[in-house]
Order: sequence, then C-alpha cells, then structure tokens
Amino acid sequence: MYEMDISINQSAFPNSDAQPNKRRRKKSMVWDHFTIETINPDCVRAFCNQCRKSFAYISGAKLAGTSHLKRHISLGICPVGRSKKEKDQMISHVPPPVNSTNIPRKRCRASNGVPSTYFDGDSCSFDLVKMIIQHDYPLGMVQQSGFVNFTRSLQPQFNIPSVSLLQEQIMGIYLREKQKLMDLLSGIPGCLNLTVDLCTSNQSLAYVLVTGHFTDHDWKLQRRVFNVIVVQCPDSETAFMHAVAACLGDWGIEDKLFTITLNLSHATPSARETIRNMLPVKNTISLKGQLLINNCYAHTMRSLAQDSLYSMRETVQNVRQSVKYVKMSDDNEKRFNKLKQDLQVPSTKNLMIDDLTQWNTTYQMLVAASELKEVFSNLDVYDPDYKLSVSSGEWRKVETLCSYLKMFYEAANILNSPVYPTTNSFFDVVWKMYYKLKHDAVSQNLFESMLTRPLLDMFAKFWDDCNLVLAIAVVMDPRFKMKLVEFSFSRIYGGDAGTWVKVVDQGLRDLYLDYFMLALSGPIVEADDEHLVKTEVVSEDNILCDDDGVLSDFYVDISEIMGEAHAKSEIDQYLEESVLPRVQDFDVLGWWRLNRERYPTLSKLASDVLSIPVSTVPPESVFDSGERKMDSYLNSLRPKTVQALVCAKDWLRHPHTIPNEVFTSDTLSELPFVKTEL
Repeated sequence: MYEMDISINQSAFPNSDAQPNKRRRKKSMVWDHFTIETINPDCVRAFCNQCRKSFAYISGAKLAGTSHLKRHISLGICPVGRSKKEKDQMISHVPPPVNSTNIPRKRCRASNGVPSTYFDGDSCSFDLVKMIIQHDYPLGMVQQSGFVNFTRSLQPQFNIPSVSLLQEQIMGIYLREKQKLMDLLSGIPGCLNLTVDLCTSNQSLAYVLVTGHFTDHDWKLQRRVFNVIVVQCPDSETAFMHAVAACLGDWGIEDKLFTITLNLSHATPSARETIRNMLPVKNTISLKGQLLINNCYAHTMRSLAQDSLYSMRETVQNVRQSVKYVKMSDDNEKRFNKLKQDLQVPSTKNLMIDDLTQWNTTYQMLVAASELKEVFSNLDVYDPDYKLSVSSGEWRKVETLCSYLKMFYEAANILNSPVYPTTNSFFDVVWKMYYKLKHDAVSQNLFESMLTRPLLDMFAKFWDDCNLVLAIAVVMDPRFKMKLVEFSFSRIYGGDAGTWVKVVDQGLRDLYLDYFMLALSGPIVEADDEHLVKTEVVSEDNILCDDDGVLSDFYVDISEIMGEAHAKSEIDQYLEESVLPRVQDFDVLGWWRLNRERYPTLSKLASDVLSIPVSTVPPESVFDSGERKMDSYLNSLRPKTVQALVCAKDWLRHPHTIPNEVFTSDTLSELPFVKTEL
C-alpha cells in the first residue's frame, strides 16, 4: 500500500474520464485526520491517521463521500482521538503557574483543533418540547431573557421556537403518542378498567381525570391517562357520567369497558348510582354494576392516617416542636447527639422535620423521635434552653399511634412499587387491617379502643364496597384461590363466614357465566403469539330459530349445561387443583398467559379482574395530604392544551411510547395538528 498521488487518481475511476475535484477534497476537515490509500484499481480506502481504521472511499465508480469519516472524528468514535481529547481537557483545567509570564499565544487554525460536532436543530427542538412536557415548565420560558441568553451561549445556531410553535409541537407529540396508545389498545386481549378522579383549581373550573388500566398483549398491567375533561359543575349527578362517555367515544372503546373506580370524596351518591346504572348498558359482564368501586384505596389510607394523627394532635405538635428545636441549629443538634451518646441510646433513624403536605413524613418523624424518647426526656436537664416536654405516657401513646400509622403506610406504599400492582395484591393487606381494627376497637386498652373505633367505621365502608372485587381477584391467584378467602372470612365473620364465602363463589360463577355467554354469542379469538385461532360462532339467533323449539329450551337452560360441562372443566378444575407454593414477586398475569390454553375463558376473566384498579390517584400522589389541584399555570391554558400536556407527560414516561425516531419538521408537518392558544 502507498499514499495515492493526485497524478494517479484517474486509476480509481476506470469507467470515468473525470478526476475527483482536488480543491473540493482539500476543503473538508476530514483530510486533516485521514489518508487515502489505493488498495487496487477498483478500491480506494481512507485510513484514520490515529487509529489506522480503514473506511470505504471509492469502490469502482462509486464515491462514498466523507459523512462517515466526519462521524468517526466528531462523535468521538476514534479511540485514540477520544483518549487524546480527554487528556487535553484534563490539561486545560490545570491552572497556569503563578509566576508565568503573559506570553502571547499563537493562534491556531480551526482545522488543527478539535473538530466541531454536527448540530441537529430539529433534535434539539424536540428535546426542548419534551423537557417542557416532562417537567411542567411554562411555555413562556422560551421568551425569558435568561433562557434566551443561556441557550445562545450554548449553541448560537439554535433557533428558539415561539410559544405558538411550541404549542403546535406539543400537540403533535400528543397526537402521535395517542395514535400509538390506540394501536396498543386495539391489540389487548381483554377489557378496560377506568378510574375517575377530580382535580380542582383556584377558579370555578374543575378537571375530571379519566385513567385506563388494562392488560396489554404481553399480559403486562398498564396504566395510562386517557383524558382530562373540564367540568363546570362537578357536583352534578351527570358530570362524571358525561366525562366517562366522552372518554369512551374519544378513544372508540365503548365495547371494552369492564368497570370503574371512583373517589367517594368527590362523587355524590346520585352520581355514583348513575354510573353504576350505566355499567350494565356499556358492558353486560359487569355483574350489574357490583364491580364498581366507590372508595379510592389511597384516599382511604390517607383519611385513616390523618384521622388518627388528629386524635393526638396536641401530642404530635409537641413532638414536632421538639424535633424542630433540635434541628434548628447545629449547636442544639450537637448537644442532643452528645446526650444520646452519653445515654447510649440505640437508634436506626435520623430526626427529621415532617412535610405537612405528605402524611407519611409525619409518621417517619414520629418513629424516629420515639426511638429517641429517652434523650428528649432528659434534654431539659442537659440543655436549659429546651422548654418543651413530652411525658412518658404520651410517648407510649405515640408508639401505639405509630403502630397503626405503619400499617397504613405499608398498605399505601404498595401503590409505589416499580410495577403497578395487580388487584390480588391488596386482599391480604386489606382483610388483615379490617380484622385488626375490629379486634382493637373492643380492646380493654381504653386508648386503643378510643383510637380505633372511628377508624373502624371508616374502613368498614371501604371493605363493604370492594371486598367482593378483591376476593374474586385473590381467587384468581393460583397461590391462594378460595383458601385465603375461606380463612380470612372465618377470622372476620366467625360463624357467618360460610354465607360470605358463598357470596364470593356465586359472584365468581355468575361472572364466569357472563364470559361464557359472550363467547357463545361471538367469535373467540385465542391469544396466541403467532397464530389467531377462531372458534365456531354459535349465535343466539341461530339457536332460537330452531323449528321444533328444542334448542330454545336449551338456550334458556344454558346456565345448567354450562355448570355441568364448561364451568366444571375450567372453574371447578382450577379450584380443585392444589395451590402453588407462595413465592415473592409472583407474576400472576404471566401464569394466566402460560395457562390460557387450559382455561381459555377463565383466563380472559382473570385478565380483566386482575387489572381492576383500587386507587384513583397516580403513584407520585399516594401520600399527599390534600386533594389534587390543577397547577395555576395549567389552569390558565385552554382545555385542549391542558389535556395534551398532562396526557403526553404520562405517556412519555413509558418506554414503549417514547418515540425512537428523531423529531423533525417533516415529521411535524405530517401530523394533523390542532392549533391551540394560551
């Protein structure tokens, strides 16, 4: 191999009389880093001067260009160049000697320095829009002088978009992600469950947030915000129903609705009854509205915690002020820690001041303080400035209070798991909480009974509202089936447990009958990774039009035939089989996916029941002490813009909805934009 001379460049073009333009090749910065070498008359390659890696340049009459050579240098792909660049950067951070003379530096040509990287304005614009959506930044920030100056100092070539252009781009992302979600919904094996919650504002408007929960084609539980709908009269009995109907129509999912979960603190009794009556109309397999959940799980845990804290508000305030005293200055904390060391008090937690907007922080503050109660009890002697005092009796009450707060905290914390929990996950926690509150409400300990009686009244309403849903869901867990229901009900109801177990068993069988009837009236498409198998369609019209009427009698008595044949082969077979060993991190939906051929109808029921949500709030708001409120800035925008921002933020959190392609102006122009204004 030898360095190619200009005089022999013609050999590289056997089928062309024209030579490559010498001046054009010299203008590119890549030739400061590459050397051209001829391999054979039909092949000329470019070799990196640093790592000696070769790249295609001329093959026959085809000229490869220099873009791939630029990437090798500018993107830091060359290992030698990258190492040298890092070394130069380290050296550049070393300050010059103090006694160094001011010797004028020689100016270097740009081509001899570090090559400039390629600037993609469209990609930067897309990242800016994503940043605004994901972090709730106001759109007007792009016009603020600080942002403009900062952006120009980073990249003068970047054209900062206007607010109106930002709105169009936000709407473009919203519409594109919505189409992806609609494509995802079209392939789900079962139905959809909705949660309906209310977000208030400082103005007279309120926003209904409709969120969907469903099992996707991979049998993974998914949660997505569907709509943010403005309502002017949230107290009306039809406000929530109209919001749900608008959501179903917007997404074209009227035939996929299974059940709805509401927040009792917002929905009036008449509004709940209206939605309960709507469910059987939209879906015949909703057990006549019995699967509707009126009480939000997260709100129930919050109310239990806040009521228990309020019952001891004076003692809690004394503990809070004591903790503040220790944490308010370094000297106070040093004296406190010195006393702790002298008394040799073991503790695993650090003192913290609670955040009144997060009820879990108050629990954590009380737990940490109660571990150090001995130090607080002696602090007034060691530190004369400490005037507060919490008696030993009050500390015992604080410890009792913390035992209940721990129960509520751990129950609510289930909603903060990395993967959104399936419905069966809540039964074991809920029944144990109900049993403990019932037991302690009649305790001989006067403080325990006084504390738990109002909590029991509150929790009993939640239990009565959702115990059927939770019980059916836990039966669909092959680790428990009816065994856990029978055991827990025997502890809760005593001699009446058999009656309540029959209610669950009958509800499960009635629900299965609805699924079985639905399978008879239409094609059953088995969930298969590669093949779709359609079974024979048996329609009601074909059965009832039989001349001699025999099949009409068969159809009337279909429940008995189903009970003797199909249900026995699925429900009875499933319940009669031994339960699986109880293991942690069990994928219950994954188990039903693997066993869907054995239980084709029961697996569809399990998929829908296990995705019924028990909470209406997002995971990040589980421990909020107050009701959800719409940000004042969002509240100033038009409803369509609010919906686009809130929904797109939720959708961009999930990997399969984050766009992989680069967002360009061409992509933007292909979307059916709906222009909005501030």
